[in-house]
Amino acid sequence: MGPQDDILAVPLLPNEGPEDFQKKFNDTIAGLDDFTVLADLMGGTPANVVSRMIMEGQNIDLYAGMNLPMVISFINGAMIDMAPNLVDDGKAGVVHINDVIAGTTGN
Repeated sequence: MGPQDDILAVPLLPNEGPEDFQKKFNDTIAGLDDFTVLADLMGGTPANVVSRMIMEGQNIDLYAGMNLPMVISFINGAMIDMAPNLVDDGKAGVVHINDVIAGTTGN
């Protein structure tokens, strides 16, 4: 999908904790007004840190359970100026290929 100037990553390294992630996240979003966060796991440190920020009143759109179909949907939506349904698009990307091959699913 080519280079994406408006997509930023905030890594959580194995030796880091919530405070480290919070600082890196705050540094990354400094100056941003409107953004969406895609976190890998619900209950993981990045999702928990951002969830706390939302509960404290910050206006952040957070999705957990990120997968590549969600990312592609997000980028496509931005390219055509259309809001994607990230949850449905993410779910649709999860397919048991053995069932598809056996013809036992509609996917």
